[in-house]
Amino acid sequence: MSVKKAAKKTTKPSFSRPSGRLYDELRSLTLKPDYLEFAEGSAYIEMGKTKVVASASIEEKVPQFLKGTGSGWITAEYSMLPRSTEKRTPRERTQGKISGRTQEIQRLIGRALRATTDLTLLGERTIIIDCDVIQADGGTRTASVNAGCIALALGLKKLLDEGLISTFPMRNLVAAVSVGLVEGIKLLDLDYLEDSQAEVDMNVIETDRGQLVEVQATAEKASFSKSELSALLKLAEKGIKEILEAQRALLKKIHPVFIAF
Repeated sequence: MSVKKAAKKTTKPSFSRPSGRLYDELRSLTLKPDYLEFAEGSAYIEMGKTKVVASASIEEKVPQFLKGTGSGWITAEYSMLPRSTEKRTPRERTQGKISGRTQEIQRLIGRALRATTDLTLLGERTIIIDCDVIQADGGTRTASVNAGCIALALGLKKLLDEGLISTFPMRNLVAAVSVGLVEGIKLLDLDYLEDSQAEVDMNVIETDRGQLVEVQATAEKASFSKSELSALLKLAEKGIKEILEAQRALLKKIHPVFIAF
């Protein structure tokens, strides 16, 4: 089962994007649930040429600071396959440590998914979301959040089906997208070429209730105004709503527990 969605076309920008997309158009989106046979939950996502597999693994333990609280934990790990990029990227384990970029992305994914879930309903267990980038063409962290949300939902459903929890603990769906300024034009869902040229680069994570979870905005080449920030947030919201719609449609086909979304 898969969902494919392309955004509606509207106003043309004053210059052509390398992909031929309009300024407010998402890359083509493909979502597939249960992509891995052995994981408690898993999902595959394509956003344009970026491809990510996310899996949920459940462990019957929690970090030390949560022991005895009755509360669970959700965390994430992120990695890029060596040939997910044009030139081979060495595996980080061969370097002896995880890069600062990887640590930042792992924490972002974990924060985003914890924001969707009532951890007190999870019991003292940990869900690890592994996000592995098969192919990278920009937006790997946002794609990881989008696939991770599906993998988490399916992992939680498995706990419910097995009677290990009595109430489904996921309160919201969550989705993420990048936006930016390239040659002064506000663009949605940047690919690698656009991202590398951006004057401003921003990643936005939002729940299906319209609440922001995280905003990462950086002036790469020039400062930007508050009005530009507001416009970029509005553009991101448009893309996030379309991604949430695709997530919702996919999950509702799987099980009635997801109808609440």
